[in-house]
Amino acid sequence: MRGLTSTIILLVVLAGLGGYLYFGSDPAPGGADAKPKAFTVSPENIEEVQIKGATGDSARVQRIDTSWQVTEPERTAADATEVAAITSSLASLEVQRVIDENPTDLAQYGLNPPKIDVAFRVKDSKDFQRLLIGEKTPTGGDLYARTPGQNRVFLISSYLETTFNKTAFNLRDKAILKFDRDKADVVEIVNGGNAVEFHRQGTEWRLAKPFTARADYATVEGLLQRLSSGQMQSIVEAEGKELAKYGLDDPPLRVSAGTGSTRATLLIGTPGPEEKPFAKDAARPMVFTIDTALTTDLSKPVSDYRRKDAFDFRSFNATRIELRRDGAPQVLTKSSADGKDVWKDGSGKTLDTALKMPALTVVAQFDDGKKTETVTFGRAGADTYASRADEPGSAKLEPNSFDEAIKALDGLQ
Repeated sequence: MRGLTSTIILLVVLAGLGGYLYFGSDPAPGGADAKPKAFTVSPENIEEVQIKGATGDSARVQRIDTSWQVTEPERTAADATEVAAITSSLASLEVQRVIDENPTDLAQYGLNPPKIDVAFRVKDSKDFQRLLIGEKTPTGGDLYARTPGQNRVFLISSYLETTFNKTAFNLRDKAILKFDRDKADVVEIVNGGNAVEFHRQGTEWRLAKPFTARADYATVEGLLQRLSSGQMQSIVEAEGKELAKYGLDDPPLRVSAGTGSTRATLLIGTPGPEEKPFAKDAARPMVFTIDTALTTDLSKPVSDYRRKDAFDFRSFNATRIELRRDGAPQVLTKSSADGKDVWKDGSGKTLDTALKMPALTVVAQFDDGKKTETVTFGRAGADTYASRADEPGSAKLEPNSFDEAIKALDGLQ
C-alpha cells in the first residue's frame, strides 16, 4: 500500500511538472514549424536588383523616385508587378532545410557556377546581398541554394525558380499601348478600308461609325481591357527603322483608344514568328510581336459590337408602357402602393400579371420618365423582326418569344 501511495504521489508531481513545462515555456517564435529566413529585409527597402538568369543574360532594375526602371542592358520602364514579386519573395524567403553545412563539391548541387544569381541592395547601403540558386532536388520539390560568405547549402521551394529566373525582357514594361483605361471615351478600329468607332456617353458605349447605334457595353469594355493589359510577346527591333518589312509602313489593321482628341494608336502589320503579328505603338519606335488572339478580336464584324437587347428598359425601372396594335393604343402605367409596384391599364384597372412585351409597336418610358424608347415589331412569313426608331436595320427575333408576348397582351384585355 505504501508503495502504491508513493507511486501515485510521484505521478501527481510529474503531472504537475509536465503542466508547468507546458504552460510555463514560451512557444518558439512563429510556431514550432517556423523556418528561418534567408535574409532580414523588407521589400520596400530594396532599391536595386540584379539578376543573371539561366540563359546567362543579365538585367538590372533600380527604384527611381517611386517607380522601377530597367537600367541594364538598356534604360526603360520596368514591369512593376514582376519586380514586386521578386522583392517580396526575397523578403519572405525561407530556408526549408540545410542539407550540407560544409560542401566539398558545389557542382553536384548546380552551384558552381550557380544556375541563377540574384543580387539586391537595400536603402542606404552600397553593398549587395546575393542569393545563388542551383538545380532542383531529385524529387523536384526544392532548389539547392546558398548565400556567399556562408558554406552551407540549403533548400528553397522550387516554385521560386520562375520568380527569380528573369531576363531583361521579363523585367521590362511590356505594355503594347499606353493610355488611361479609366478615362478612355473613344475607341476606333480601322481594318483595311472599314472603320468602326465607339464613343462613351455617360455609362454607355455607342457606335459612331459606320452608323450610330447602341454598342454592347461588355464587348467594348472587354476590348479596352485587352488593349490596356496586352503584353508584347517579343521585341523584334528596338528602333523600328525598316517598317515596310513588318507591314507597318501601311498597316492593314490599327486600333486607337483615348480621351477626346488624345489617342494612343496600335499599328498591326503582317504575321511574324509563330504567326504572331508584328506591331508597334505609334508613339514609340520599337517593333514587337503580339498575341494572335488580339487581332482576332479586332477583326470582328460590327454586328458583334452591337447591343442585342431590343429594349434598354427593364421591368423594375419602367413607369409607362404604350402598346400600339392595329392602330389601337393600350397604355399601362406603374405606381407604388404599400411599398409595391402596381401596374394599371388605361381605365385604372389593376393588372394582376407580369409585365411582358406583347405588341407590334411599344413605346416605353423609364428612369422616372427621363427616357423614352420605341420598338416596332413585324412579321415576314414565319420570321419576326424588331426595329428601334433610333437605330438602322432590324433584328431577327425568336418567333416563339414574340407569340408568347402577344398571348400575354391578349390576357390583359
